[in-house]
Amino acid sequence: MKKLTLLFFFLGCLGIYAQDLAVSSNDAAIPLYTNSISESNANNADVVKHVDGLSDKKLAKYLRKGGVADKLIEKANEYYDKMWYAESARIYDMVLEKTDAKHTSSLLSKAGDSHYFTGNLEKAYKWYNELYQLFSDDVSDETVFKYTQTLKGTGKYRRAAAITKILRQKREEPLKELQKQNDSNWEDAYTVKIKNLGINSPYSDFSPMFHGNGIVYSSAKDSSIFITRRYKWTNQPFLDIYEAKRKNDEGDLTQPKKFSKSINSKYHEASMAFSPDNETIYFTRNNYGKRLKRGKNGINHLKIYRSRLVNGEWSKAEELPFNSEDYSTGHPTVSPDGTKMYFVSDRPGGFGETDIYVVDIYPDGGFSEPKNLGRTINTAAKEMFPYITENTLYFSSNRPMGFGGLDIYKSEGVEDMFSIGVNLGKPINSSRDDFSYIIDAAGEKGYFASNRKGGKGDDDIYSFVLEANLNAITGFVAEAETEEALERAHIALFSATGALLFETMADTTGGYSFKNLSSNTDYTVVAQKEGYINDSLQVRTKENEGVSVSQYLRQLKRTEPSTVVEMFEPSNVYFEFDSSEITTRSAEELDKLVAVLKENEGLSLKIASHTDARGPAAYNRLLSDRRAKSTKQYIVSQGVDPSRIISAVGYGEERLLNPCSDGVPCSPTQHRLNRRSEFILISE
Repeated sequence: MKKLTLLFFFLGCLGIYAQDLAVSSNDAAIPLYTNSISESNANNADVVKHVDGLSDKKLAKYLRKGGVADKLIEKANEYYDKMWYAESARIYDMVLEKTDAKHTSSLLSKAGDSHYFTGNLEKAYKWYNELYQLFSDDVSDETVFKYTQTLKGTGKYRRAAAITKILRQKREEPLKELQKQNDSNWEDAYTVKIKNLGINSPYSDFSPMFHGNGIVYSSAKDSSIFITRRYKWTNQPFLDIYEAKRKNDEGDLTQPKKFSKSINSKYHEASMAFSPDNETIYFTRNNYGKRLKRGKNGINHLKIYRSRLVNGEWSKAEELPFNSEDYSTGHPTVSPDGTKMYFVSDRPGGFGETDIYVVDIYPDGGFSEPKNLGRTINTAAKEMFPYITENTLYFSSNRPMGFGGLDIYKSEGVEDMFSIGVNLGKPINSSRDDFSYIIDAAGEKGYFASNRKGGKGDDDIYSFVLEANLNAITGFVAEAETEEALERAHIALFSATGALLFETMADTTGGYSFKNLSSNTDYTVVAQKEGYINDSLQVRTKENEGVSVSQYLRQLKRTEPSTVVEMFEPSNVYFEFDSSEITTRSAEELDKLVAVLKENEGLSLKIASHTDARGPAAYNRLLSDRRAKSTKQYIVSQGVDPSRIISAVGYGEERLLNPCSDGVPCSPTQHRLNRRSEFILISE
């Protein structure tokens, strides 16, 4: 999906074919070898031709010859500079894997980039990871970002989060933003069934758009008998616009064919939209007349073109007035009433690499000046592939804390004032690129594109159907001895990773419920009420049906009169950061407490555990609860009757011993003082 970096340079990641908005003029016209290259480059080309015809054994012998590796690197660099990434990736691999050439920072970086821009995230990760291991202090921020994307794309989320944190610290950016996203942002009131479509080819297929009884879409497949021209970035045919008919209610498509000879050209056409009456099409194309045109930076940019249906034929395309020779404009989508167009551009003055803009469409066919949709939609990353419905904007972005690559987001809005985008979650989004999402007027069915694993080609089109989400946990909380309902008990739902998802209060009948959950997913339900011992329950949801649970809270034992006879110093038992394990030092202190309890049978114990203020408060409450339980378990394991432990309660970060609250800079030692368990001995 990284292959359209040239084609959609402002889009950043269209898909293998759909990424960046700019297309190099070299890519569009120059063949692999030309008569105009220098004698040195001709020799390098001969080296490449020669190795292509060798067996593995002969190739290994040939690559050991002096000077061969240097010639291959020079040729790979030439391809890289032309943005012929499919060719450069092949040669860089050969040099790095089969020769004794030194693995320099430049060589590893270009090898990683070549695979990144052609969508091979596994190979990109291999070279970026080696680059980061060997030259971490010299790796550019841009390359570090691409490295984190390959980490996500290959399922290494923790490593990606760690590298992202280091990068943000280097830039002196706030780290709290990394904690804002949790699973609750990605829940929905629907379950989603997706299907890979039969029209997909081994090449890139993406940007579906509703049209009549089917869709129109972009594809790099070549339906002619002979393939005569290829796009050097990906070594695939150029993109054309195709159409296919809807086969059934599940979204299957059939009879794919090229859309229009008058619209498709010898260069790229992609990402289109229609007027409400389907008599005007807007689409994205390379900027060219009789030949490709280049801007001040030497890049052939993209433009939006318009064609009208006249007597059943599409007219010659005309470019829209807000295009430019010096930046790219593309990915149009038209509002249901036909009065507004949303599009993507890397024009100056935006918030990030590519932003989403809007223009008014006037009755006479003219347009207003483009308006940036603002910070609620656009970020410092790439926003692209907008799709507008009656009151919702869908778009893709590679902003931080997504699932990986491009993710699809939705934003509610009225009159171009949109809310902050919400990630649509899995299975719509994956660890790869997910983009060009469209949904029908009923809000139940649609299509999107992805280069996720298991597809038929680089980018594939998937259909989806939304069904009501019946996944829920319905609970009942009661007093343990009387089994009477406990109203106003506090109930919290946590993910398997400890993230707080939802909180609620039990009603007068002790009942509560958490709706719109994920199928076949592990959750933790924690019930709390003043004067009772907390209860944690592990619950796994089923396949789109509800689950019922019950929890019984035991009252804290209180014997009158009772007297606090001793309070152990809170500094005696510490925990490591984000851990509830009893350390060797802490065990030694707890053994002293155990000895006191064994010598004094009339003493009971209260345990209170705490955390420092780092991390979300809800997570810290859960962590402190685990610390209290692990402390109790250790004491019981040393021979103390569990009935003598009146309570073991976690208070999170509520009872700090020093001023080290959120945002207050403190040393590790100061934070450590708050990661403790306290012990109160009670005389009965």
